[in-house]
Amino acid sequence: MSTSTGTDAGLVAAEDVLLFVNAAITATGQREFRSTAYQQQLSLDFLHEYVRVNYRRVYACALALDINDHNAARIVQGLLEHAGDATPGEKRTEGRLIAARLAKLPPQRVYRLFRALRAAGVNNRRTRAIMRDWLAARPDLAHDAVKYRSGLKAAARHAHLRLDGAGEPEGTGGPEAAAEVGDFLFRPGSHTHYRHQLLDAWRRAHYEQRAVEELPFTVAEGFAARHGMKREAFLERAAPRMTRLERLRTQQQRTALTGRLPADVDLTAMPLTRLALYVLSLDLDERRLHRAELTRALRAAARRAAGPHAGSWGRVAAVLDDSYSSYGSGEKRRRPLAVALACHHLLEVLAASGGYSPLWTSGRTDPLLVGPWGATPLGTRVLDALELGPDRLLIVSDGWDNAPPGLAGEVLRVWRTRLDPDRRTEVVHVNPVYDADGFDVRRLAPSVPTAGIRDAEDLPTLVEIAQFAEGRTEPAALYAYLDRQVARFVAGNGTAGNGTAEDRTAGNGTAEDRTTGDRAGAAS
Repeated sequence: MSTSTGTDAGLVAAEDVLLFVNAAITATGQREFRSTAYQQQLSLDFLHEYVRVNYRRVYACALALDINDHNAARIVQGLLEHAGDATPGEKRTEGRLIAARLAKLPPQRVYRLFRALRAAGVNNRRTRAIMRDWLAARPDLAHDAVKYRSGLKAAARHAHLRLDGAGEPEGTGGPEAAAEVGDFLFRPGSHTHYRHQLLDAWRRAHYEQRAVEELPFTVAEGFAARHGMKREAFLERAAPRMTRLERLRTQQQRTALTGRLPADVDLTAMPLTRLALYVLSLDLDERRLHRAELTRALRAAARRAAGPHAGSWGRVAAVLDDSYSSYGSGEKRRRPLAVALACHHLLEVLAASGGYSPLWTSGRTDPLLVGPWGATPLGTRVLDALELGPDRLLIVSDGWDNAPPGLAGEVLRVWRTRLDPDRRTEVVHVNPVYDADGFDVRRLAPSVPTAGIRDAEDLPTLVEIAQFAEGRTEPAALYAYLDRQVARFVAGNGTAGNGTAEDRTAGNGTAEDRTTGDRAGAAS
């Protein structure tokens, strides 16, 4: 009896862990198609507290998984706010995980986290050490002082960071540079000239238009508006200093001037899901006009994302949701559809040559022209896919099967229990939308594993995680998998991603390219 009880408890714990991982991958606290931002935030608040209190070790381990930046920052804040609940050994492990994760986060997200810790009154020795170490690893604090001025100022105060040239962090560039940054932040107007070019450009930009071109794009925007510079001329001049994402965000405005894609936008180098979002932001006429370029870029990004897995999945059928709900929301516009489009191109590469069959819920056959439209006849499309006899069936959908309701779940149940009990066909459902009411992503059938997905690039890893969701793997295997991921993450990450050259110049973005940018350092 006790053995059975222990096994049941282990299965419940494993289910809780997977539930949290799905939420941490998909949920961002923003409005979704069927739930408000408040519902999303309330649901996430409960999940974070529940898992932190009951499974603190797993809560920290989630930092090593492909969760989104919003939840990574929330986990770091939760661990530091409730440090008293951890043992010394847990604190050491958590410290390494936090340092590695902060190194991967976009800088503006980290500064926002530091401000949240300050507002919450979290100022213990470990927190200050983590903040000082991260700031010391920044390649150029002067750049941060210009672009993230309020964030760096708050962090320096909270971490008791000396910026007077004595005992300065490594990233400041020496005592004189550290003193300049300190004067820039806390004694504005005390210098008539700064030795650091960027600090002096910010000073001169208040009265000199030419200096605006020397500033990071998001900072320069504010000064350009102040000087009354024409948007078109400003974008043309600023293009060399933009990050890849900033170039994409302003591409449509620049395309209107030339009628073609700007030459400085290398679409083939963009991450797959980010590129799919960009493609869907174009109207249908633009997609038709640039079909060759866009298709070539999507396929190149898919080949890069597939890596060694290319061609290894055998015959693959995919049911891809392009129903009206795939529009998402005003905050996450077309995100579910973009994930489906990116998965389509990735699965084309993962499948054996000529062994891929895509089935869109709308019946469309041209992936470049898909758009959110109509109901969600998942059941019919699943039947069509299973008739093809694939080795793998991938369903990319928010799980709201409504034409007719519940048909997909019934089809999959009968298929699993009667037609394919030996599981010759592997079926996996990946869902890009968090269901706030259910504290998880919506599932189609108990017999089909479901995993949350945010970026199509994570698909091979998520299919691996899905084996745990299927309930055929012992909970111990799940925890062993988490331990392996933690060891790989901590050992392989180091300081990678913490302040790349992209932060100072244009075009070589990593962490910052995953966000929409901020205006923290805009002129004010």
